[in-house]
Amino acid sequence: MRTDDGHDLRHHGDAEVRDDGSALTDLAVNVRSGTPPAWLREVIAGSLDGLAAYPDGRAARAAVAARHGLPAERVLLTAGAAEAFVLLARALKVRRPVVVHPQFTEPEAALRDAGHTVDRVLLREEDGFRLDPGLVPEDADLVVIGNPTNPTSVLHPAAAIATLARPGRTLVVDEAFMDAVPGEREALAGRTDVPGLVVLRSLTKTWGLAGLRIGYVLAAPETVAELERAQPLWPVSTPALAAAEACVAPRALAEAAHAAHRIAADRAYLVAGLGSFEEAGVRVVSPAEGPFVLVRLPGAAAVRHRLRELGFALRRGDTFPGLGEEWLRVAVRDRGTVDRLLGALRVALGGG
Repeated sequence: MRTDDGHDLRHHGDAEVRDDGSALTDLAVNVRSGTPPAWLREVIAGSLDGLAAYPDGRAARAAVAARHGLPAERVLLTAGAAEAFVLLARALKVRRPVVVHPQFTEPEAALRDAGHTVDRVLLREEDGFRLDPGLVPEDADLVVIGNPTNPTSVLHPAAAIATLARPGRTLVVDEAFMDAVPGEREALAGRTDVPGLVVLRSLTKTWGLAGLRIGYVLAAPETVAELERAQPLWPVSTPALAAAEACVAPRALAEAAHAAHRIAADRAYLVAGLGSFEEAGVRVVSPAEGPFVLVRLPGAAAVRHRLRELGFALRRGDTFPGLGEEWLRVAVRDRGTVDRLLGALRVALGGG
């Protein structure tokens, strides 16, 4: 879906590693490398014995609810967070939806597909892409924001996001990458005191389950019921339900917390390495808090193509409203991979 201003809202990082890109080192997709772990693959494989029966999501729903200290009627399991955006666009009766950009483009695409006219609030580079609640129109009855935001990697204060809540307004917070933030600080998941709050979570990023499609919605029971009516029967497969239950168990939460600290350390290493190219005009949006960083550099499109020739896939930034061709998004990887990327970047920039 290409908008009038030229942004391709349906371009995602996986496009960079399809077909001829499958052999590249993937820095375009924000799924944690080395996943799913062996124990999770075993859980999913074990669920295959139950494929003859229709999926029963009650246990997984209860497990997700317990993980966030909520009753089960506040949880809706979905085929990834992307399905939740479609349900919100189709099921909720809204007059003026607003999407805070730059951010994941699927919410706006889903709203447009459902026939809505979408207003944008564009956060500014000179403000570090940080949220200014005053930019959101007072009469907006649906507001969508990511936290931490893809692709900027900005973590907005929960208190600032909560000020966007209003009577009669649905406030959608995409927390798909929140479990990659140590301590999940600034999370709104589990809050019941913010009116109209809808929190989306994904289990595909941290656990490497993009091909399985599993996520969930946390919202008031009446909102969950409304979204559930818009779902087809049995929307989440038995293997995905088994994965959901496993990924919110104490063992998995401890592993995810450990991974979040490792990601933070690897991200700091990546940011420091990119900082060595400051004289070449390379700028990193800081502070970055997600498992990716947003980088601005002169001639980014040509640099990205050159890096591709050198074996690395990076995510172009010009498909995100509020960004242009000079932006790239880089996934956080281990230090060995980062060292190889930095060497290739030096060549791509003409320095070696």
